[in-house]
Formats: sequence, C-alpha cells, structure tokens
Amino acid sequence: MKVLDYDCPFTVKIALSITEFDPARWNSLVRPDDIPFLEWEWLAALERSGSVCPETGWHPLHLSLWDGDKLLAAAPLYLKYHSDGEFVWDYMWAKAASSLGAPWYPKLTGVVPATPAEGYRFLTADGFPGGALLDKTLLDAAEALCRNNGIRGLHLLFADPAWASQLVGRGYSAWKHQRYVWENAGFGCFDDYLAGFNKNQRKNIRREYRRHEEQGIGLRIVDGSSADGQGGYFDTIHELYTITNDKFFPWDARWVNGEFFRLLETGYAHRVVFSEAYRNGNGEAEETAALAMMIRKGEKIWGRYWGAYEDRKDLHFAVCYYAPMEYCIREGIRYFDPGAGSPHKVRRGFRSVFDTSYHKFFDPRLEKLFRTNIDAVNRYEEETIDELNDALPLKIVP
Repeated sequence: MKVLDYDCPFTVKIALSITEFDPARWNSLVRPDDIPFLEWEWLAALERSGSVCPETGWHPLHLSLWDGDKLLAAAPLYLKYHSDGEFVWDYMWAKAASSLGAPWYPKLTGVVPATPAEGYRFLTADGFPGGALLDKTLLDAAEALCRNNGIRGLHLLFADPAWASQLVGRGYSAWKHQRYVWENAGFGCFDDYLAGFNKNQRKNIRREYRRHEEQGIGLRIVDGSSADGQGGYFDTIHELYTITNDKFFPWDARWVNGEFFRLLETGYAHRVVFSEAYRNGNGEAEETAALAMMIRKGEKIWGRYWGAYEDRKDLHFAVCYYAPMEYCIREGIRYFDPGAGSPHKVRRGFRSVFDTSYHKFFDPRLEKLFRTNIDAVNRYEEETIDELNDALPLKIVP
C-alpha cells in the first residue's frame, strides 16, 4: 500500500498487528491523562485473542512514525467493511450512500475497537519539539492511505476533544453522539450524593440499593490485581457477559471472547475493578450472583461488562451503578462513565453529554451526503440530550 505522497523527515510504517510494537515503546507515547484503552495491553488483548482481527472484520493498519529506531508517534487504525463493534451507528449513512450508488465501505476507522470511551487520539512522543508536525504527518499518511487505495472515508471516533480541534480545519465533519457520565462533586458519602435528588427519587434509590440485602445478597468491590485465584473473576465475567448477550440475541453485542478476558488477567489486571454481588451459601463458600467489570485510571472509571446468574429486582442498578458510585466517593474518583446504554441511567443521576466523531470522505458523493445532513442530525442529538437532562430527578439540575 502507498502511504505518503511526499517526502517527510520521518520513516512511515504500517503494522498489521499491534504486536509488531514493543509494549514499552508504545506505552511511552500514552500520556498519564490519556484513556487507558490506548495502552498496548488493552489493544493487544483485543487482537491477540482474535476478538479483533481480519476474520471478524477488523483489519489492523496501525501507522507509526520513526526517527531511526526511535518511535515518535503511532495511530491505531483499522480497515473495516462493516460498522459492527464501533458503537457509532453509521448504518443509516451506509444505507443512504448505497442508494446513491456510492459505497460507504471500505473505510479506515480510528477507534479503540468495541470500546465506546471518549479519548481516542493519535499518540505522539511527549516533549517532542515538533508535536504538531507529528500529528499532521500521521493525518497526512492516513488520508493518503485512503486516497491511494480506494478507501472511501477516514472516521475518527470518540475523539479526544483537545486533540480533535485540529480536524475541522482539515475538512473533517463533526458528528455528535449522546452518552452518559456521573460526576463525583466532592461527596463525603453516598447520602451526600442522594441529598441532591428530589424526595421521591431519593427514597427510590435507597430502596433499590438496599433490596439486595432482602435477597440475602452482599456487595463488594474487588481489585483486579488481587482477584487472581479468588473465584476466577476473569473467567466469570466472560461467562456472565455471554449470558447477558444471550438474552438480547439477535441484537446482542458479542464483540470479545474468553481469551480476551484471560489476557486482561495476565497483563492488565492492575486497571480492572470488579463490582460483585455474592451470595453466602449458608456456611458454604460464597457464590457470585452478579458481576460488573470496570476499568480505572486516574480520576475516572469506565463500566465495561456485566452479567447475572439469575434475575433479581434492582440488582443491576446496585452492582453497575450504586456500588461503583460509592466506590468512587470512597476513592476520590471524579468521573464514572457507565458505558453505552439506556435512558434509565437518567433516573439514577447520570447526566447526558455528547462526544464527537470526525469524518472525511474521498468520494464527493459521500462528502455531499454527509455535509448536507449532518447539521440536522446534530441538532436532533442536542435536543435529545436536553430532553434527557430535563428529566434528571434532581433538586437543581446542573
């Protein structure tokens, strides 16, 4: 494949797997405030497990810039012939494009696969005097890769807002997407958080959070680093993830396999936190009733996977929302991203916000289709966010 159309001061390389990069070198480009999903171990678990590979429709085309043997910058990119596992629902665009006789695929996608978390960006060496040049060169290379090889568009999803500020000036169109976030406003305890709700919802949340006690179920937070050998948490979350997806077949989101979780256990456990509901077996060993897996870095946690062995009223809210919130309060964690999901999060205090994806097309018909309609699509998304936030059951809506 051709890459750049011009000479540049760096060597440009394409890697067909993240494993072509030395983990320490890759991670040296990841900054302390970057999302943890850009780290080599997460990306490698996706690819090495076979969850993300050509056979599943993900063709890695990771670009990198080198000065001799020094890695200066890298861009995790995937060639796609479908949109599954991206969590940016562009199927409507693909259908409209097809009706115009302008194929939407193949496309080059910058995203952490199967991981809807804002913060995607190209990775560049910290302190490099030409940091902006590194970003520009990687973007030039990605766009040239598309133009020279019949790739219809370049799609950068869940983009880091500060990093993405350069994209509009390069002809990218911004598409807004609704998501949820919970913020710890310096609460001293869970009751401090509840104090912000109106009376009825405060009472409802207390009832939902305590219901597990009536069912003989306990709750606890388990650090991933100490989970090894304690009940097989990583195997259990895969089993429960499968059960959850089975409930929603054929609309399930089954993007990762058991090997993915086993690789996280061996190389990424320090980032993992489990929220567990367990049943005390009347003097016998405790048994997991439900489990949620979260990823923690700095002042943020991200909810990723969940499942339960049996349906119990309100147990999902306790395990996936309230116990993690209380954990955030106790640990001084500021933000909790619960992952993609339903508007019932609003009733539990998650605000609706937006993240943004950026799109550039190399077929004039696709460019016209997108630019003609994207303002209306964004207005609809903004109205949806306003409506969701108007429904927050708080005394004072932030």
